[in-house]
Formats: sequence, structure tokens, C-alpha cells
Amino acid sequence: MDATKLRRAIARTPLAPVAAFPKRLARVARHDAKVLRTSARWLVTSREHHNYTYELTKLSRQHLAWFVSVVCDVPVQQVRAYLNEIETDEKLRGHIEHATAAASRRGLADKHVRYARRIGWYAIVRARKPGHVVETGVDKGLGSVVLAAALLRNAAEGHPGRLTSLDINPEAGYLARATPWADVVDLVIGDSVASISALDRPVDLFLHDSDHSRVHEESEFETVESKLAPGAMLLTDNVTVTNVLAEHAERTGRRFLAYRETPARHWYPGDGIGAAW
Repeated sequence: MDATKLRRAIARTPLAPVAAFPKRLARVARHDAKVLRTSARWLVTSREHHNYTYELTKLSRQHLAWFVSVVCDVPVQQVRAYLNEIETDEKLRGHIEHATAAASRRGLADKHVRYARRIGWYAIVRARKPGHVVETGVDKGLGSVVLAAALLRNAAEGHPGRLTSLDINPEAGYLARATPWADVVDLVIGDSVASISALDRPVDLFLHDSDHSRVHEESEFETVESKLAPGAMLLTDNVTVTNVLAEHAERTGRRFLAYRETPARHWYPGDGIGAAW
């Protein structure tokens, strides 16, 4: 009996799992070795302890371009141009590097600028030209300056807009405190739900990126609903953890789509973008 026939014969017997074990073990070992190498490299080279930054894989970036194209109803070629725009913005990159190096929290921040899915936020703002963007959860302000950069580009093309950034930490947002980005950012310190309730302008684009508990995420979307402008878009950074925005979209008669990023050369599995419109 040749080897192929023998394998097929064994596959039909109770010995099949035992015979396949060495190959299965080798595949798991190769996978785990890769993860361990990546994790060990990160432990040695990175300072970050949360809100990890990383690049996207080439394929993940391509999928992100199509995601933005669909949810914003713009040609994918235009989205790719927007992604390239933020990635080649050397003025912004230089500001982030210098501000990070001078920050009191520099010991817990990496020097390299890596935007990950935030380039998708940028492209969405560039595509939709919102007059008022609200984000909850600021931390260092990396997402804030990315959103602000998009608003500044829009303003230069005749579509001005402002960003309201909400965070409970008084030290949040140090990356978004420099001109010209700070010129379009209103940083509000306080509970996000209370701050949303106090908004005095319609919201064209809302991004949840604060407390990622299901209850808090639900509270934010429920509270912002009465503040939304006609045709507003809702985004969540928590789409890989909860189905809150999808459920909210269904209740309110919106469409919903989710994108999950794939980090390049990082142990973290990544986050994503959920959109309801």
C-alpha cells in the first residue's frame, strides 16, 4: 500500500487523531513561536502599557480603504488618496514626535508615530466634511490631532469644521494642544455622558472611544441621539468587543458596517471601526 492510500485508510480509523498529532503540534508550535518572538520584541522595544500603536498590514489597509469607501459612498481611489495624505503629513508627524518626547508621560509612549485604524477616521472626516465632530476618550490626543488634521484640510477647501474632544482626565490631550491643530479642537474635561448632554451644537460625526463597558457605550449613543444633525454618522472604536452600535443602528433605522484591523508586527490582535449611518 502506498503512502497516500495508507494515510486515507488511517483517516477512517480511531487512530486518525493520533497519527495527525505530530503535524498539528508542529503547526501550533510555529504559530506560537511567531507570537512569542513578536511579543518579546515588543517588550524590549516598546514603552506602551495601553492604547497600543502600530502599523496596519498592507492587506488590512486595503480593506480599510474599501470600508471607508462603502460607508461614505466615495470612490475607493479617493479614499486611498486621503490615507496617503495623512500618512505623508510630515508636519503632523514631526509635531507628534516632538510633543511625545517633551511630555511628562514620555516614559510610557513610543517615539515612532503609528496611526493604525485612525487613518480611517481621517479619511471619513475628509470624505464627509462634517461641521462638528465629537469624540469621547482622548488619552494622549493622537486620534484628536488626526481628526483635527482632517478638519484643517477640509477648511482649506472651503468646508470648515470643529472637533469637540471629551475626556474625564485633566491631563488628556497633550498632542492636541498645539497650533494649528488646537485651533479647531475644543477639549472638554468631564464625564462624557454629561458633556454630551450639554452640547449646544448639532453633531455631524460622533466617535465613541471612552469607557468601553457596554453600559457606558450604550449611554453615550442614547444621549447623543437627540444632538445629531440630519444624516449624522456614528462611529465606535469598541466594535470588536460589543454589538452596541449595531443594535443601536437597527433600533434607529440605520445601516451598519464593521471593520477589524490587523496590526503589523505586533502581538495585540487589533481593534476596529464600527459605523452606523
